[in-house]
Amino acid sequence: MSSHIFHLLILVTLIMTASSCQNNQNSSNNSPDDTYDPGSDWELFWGDEFEGESLDESSWNRQVVRAGRFNEEWQRYTDNSENAYVDDGKLVIEAIHESDDHGMNQYTSARLNTANKVTFKYGKIAARIKLPYGEGIWPAFWMLGANIDENGGDTPWPQSGEIDILELYGTKSNSVVEANIHYADASGSHTQMGAVDYELETGTFADDFHIFELIWDEDQITWLVDGNEYATADITPDELSEFHEEFFLLLNIAVGGTWAGRPDDTTVFPQQMVVDWVRVYQKS
Repeated sequence: MSSHIFHLLILVTLIMTASSCQNNQNSSNNSPDDTYDPGSDWELFWGDEFEGESLDESSWNRQVVRAGRFNEEWQRYTDNSENAYVDDGKLVIEAIHESDDHGMNQYTSARLNTANKVTFKYGKIAARIKLPYGEGIWPAFWMLGANIDENGGDTPWPQSGEIDILELYGTKSNSVVEANIHYADASGSHTQMGAVDYELETGTFADDFHIFELIWDEDQITWLVDGNEYATADITPDELSEFHEEFFLLLNIAVGGTWAGRPDDTTVFPQQMVVDWVRVYQKS
């Protein structure tokens, strides 16, 4: 074989290898093909596929909240695009460490909600999300009663009701999400269902996208991950009347807090919660 041909073969091999590596890298950055099917009994009521160049402000609010306002969390929630933005057809919520110190007000993040823009009662709520990880990292996909006074309503929490579609506490496990509901008991005091865990057989929720679903009707609330049902709450008792009113959606990453533990030198920043899509279906 001539030297010229030999060098040409090497060049072709290098180009093909580089192309393969690039394709693999692109595959890892993009979510796999979406094969989600809500079932024939469900019609799309509302959804966001995040296909625009920026966050759809006709659906979403960016909350601005000081550090420590909720659960002694260390982050402050901003309306800055660096904390919540749309990239490559996905919503990215990003928690940023602004200094070398670990403590109150040393982090920024985003808390998005659909209050006064998208509210609904009952249905199937689904989202395809890759979660963040690490000590002190606390992402959530959840719902609050549309009448809550925090957003202009006349009802305080917990009387407004809260439905946690998913919460992950990185300090506990990056492979476990929790389901829960919060409400007021007959005396008006806060009570809850109690967290129910779903644990992956292998890996963590930061490794790939997963589909989180909530099915909510007049009788019960049911939680699923990747089609696997793992928790159910009976909402027929009178003291659970909160769960028969309109709710809105929230997405956020908290840092630290009473229940989440604290970030430390092992926690990697920035942390991202990447949302491929969010959809609300109702019975057809």
